[in-house]
Amino acid sequence: MSKLTRRRFAAAATTTLAAPALIGTARAQAKTLTFGGSVPLSGRAAETGLNVHAGYQAAIKFLNDKGGVEIGGQKYMLDLKMFDDASDPARATTLIQQQIDQGVDFYLGSFGSNIVLPTAAITERARKPMVQAGGGSDQIFTQGYRYVFGFFPRASQQFISSVEFFKTITPKPETFSVIFTNDAFSRTQADGAVKDMEAAGFKLMEKYQLPETITDVSSVLNSIRSKTPDMVVCTTHDQNSLLISRQMAATDTNVKLLYQTLGPQLQSYREALGKFATSILVQIYWDERANYKDAFFGSAKGFADYYRSVNTRPLAYHTAAGASCIVVYLHAMQKAKSVNPSAVREALAATDVETLYGRVKFTKDGDGDPLLLGPRIGQVQKGQVEIVFPTEARSAPMIYPAPKWSERS
Repeated sequence: MSKLTRRRFAAAATTTLAAPALIGTARAQAKTLTFGGSVPLSGRAAETGLNVHAGYQAAIKFLNDKGGVEIGGQKYMLDLKMFDDASDPARATTLIQQQIDQGVDFYLGSFGSNIVLPTAAITERARKPMVQAGGGSDQIFTQGYRYVFGFFPRASQQFISSVEFFKTITPKPETFSVIFTNDAFSRTQADGAVKDMEAAGFKLMEKYQLPETITDVSSVLNSIRSKTPDMVVCTTHDQNSLLISRQMAATDTNVKLLYQTLGPQLQSYREALGKFATSILVQIYWDERANYKDAFFGSAKGFADYYRSVNTRPLAYHTAAGASCIVVYLHAMQKAKSVNPSAVREALAATDVETLYGRVKFTKDGDGDPLLLGPRIGQVQKGQVEIVFPTEARSAPMIYPAPKWSERS
């Protein structure tokens, strides 16, 4: 296993949603610390947006039920003011500007780089921090912004661990094709995947660019069947990944390895595909079985257990990331002993802390450290995502080559 891999995985309609009402004398004396922002609770990005939002809600409820948090000798209760941006960047920017005008100082991100990018520009101009787990496009982190921090490595660096994984497969695959959509995240991640995979000796058969919203990929699948690559890599968002998989199964487009950066991590995706989801691989950034310690929840499992006790929505890694955005904010505030936005920004930039999500550290540009916060590799087996890479974190052996669609059960 490479040094890079060892380092990465050794580190162990507008709706306002408020936190629970304050109860008791101690809480009555506490100040209120507000986290604002927007998230897609409706629209095409809603499935993952709801997961991120559920993480925000769980963390706020947990901390308030514990009596709030102390920062610089002052007790604070937490208030969550998240609005439904309906997966619409224009709506999101309007909502964020309204909150800036209302005096909200701290922001949590939406889901999707197409929304995070324009909203981060607004919070940057206002010099208000944004901590987010929904946007990984390089464009977010190459504008010189100082107040936006992301849990994921920028898109062009998210494929490093994936290539390390492909190199370990026996017999080694030789050729690959890439399917991506014409949006900032998908396009940039595809470019990074091609660069890193070619550098590792894999041969590119074809790159297929699709519109941002797709309804049919039959022409692409015709080409894949004629070229027969060993691997198909999809740097597509959840619903597009599901469409691609469904049409591959319907047209009997078989490859040895189908890898999708987003989609299979969702229970809804796996339920929609049923037996056809078996053996599909996915990037996964968090697993509750990991031995992560957390100052608030105790551990990754501690968060997972608490989340399930208060929420019936299935737990996904974006849920844990959403909760961790708030945890990291609080670490920074306690370190700064202040809720001054500039002071908190400086503390966020210096963050290096173990959380329920793992060890969190940001690059000088604000994206997640690619060695610490890069993805593990999961594979759908019996309806669940099992970790198949790295070896020391593996929860099940890998299924390879993938069975033909007609043979899956």
